[in-house]
Amino acid sequence: MGILNVTPDSFYDGGRFTTEKSILTQVEKMVNEGADIIDIGAYSSRPGAIDIPAKEESERMIRAVSAVHKKFPEIILSADTFRADVAKAAINEGAAMINDISGGKDENMFETAALLRVPYVLMHTRGTPQTMTQLTQYDNLLKDIVDYFHIKVAKLHEAGVKDIIIDPGFGFAKTTEQNFELLEKLHYFKILEKPILAGLSRKSFLWKTLGTNPEGALNGTISANTIALFQGASLLRVHDVKEAVDCIRLVSQLNTSEIIN
Repeated sequence: MGILNVTPDSFYDGGRFTTEKSILTQVEKMVNEGADIIDIGAYSSRPGAIDIPAKEESERMIRAVSAVHKKFPEIILSADTFRADVAKAAINEGAAMINDISGGKDENMFETAALLRVPYVLMHTRGTPQTMTQLTQYDNLLKDIVDYFHIKVAKLHEAGVKDIIIDPGFGFAKTTEQNFELLEKLHYFKILEKPILAGLSRKSFLWKTLGTNPEGALNGTISANTIALFQGASLLRVHDVKEAVDCIRLVSQLNTSEIIN
């Protein structure tokens, strides 16, 4: 899953892909490098990001989805949004799945996903991008997150959503230590019997640990993605598609079931 942020303020690529030409050039690059899905985001979810109105997010999203779907009709497009109305508009323009970082904060999201009959990525988080860094207290990190998923998955099934992917939410309401615990024990979430998405690309817990910055975090991302694959991740959400595809090709040659414990 290649990341396409059409925002001016995302933590790594903010402002790079705001024109139709730059958007299509980047999508073509990711498709040529082996992306199966392009995840289009029109709302920055970095810690402390500015909250923007739904109208502004929707306009950015529709413009990008429409242009990409027209040029690359064969590629799967994912709408990265927590707003049901924005998701619906994106699907109507050619997107084929929803990536919801809020875990259904919008009370209409689950019903919308069911009515649209599209796959839904359910992410774990707490609060909002503006508050999540203060919400990192857990009784038991892994159990608390699994309990969250059990409740949300049951609600999704009740609403009629059939295809669910889970995302433990690296960097969302987690400390550096908690993020590494999640990475080390990602296989724990296989108990949910759902595909696991790992969104590790250039996250701050990686580059801060390495003493660098988002631009200098490619090697750390490759390492983390490799660990995630060993731990059972089914899908990698990345800024750098070629490097992720290389990881997948190499790890696929190994019997990872003997590595996971």
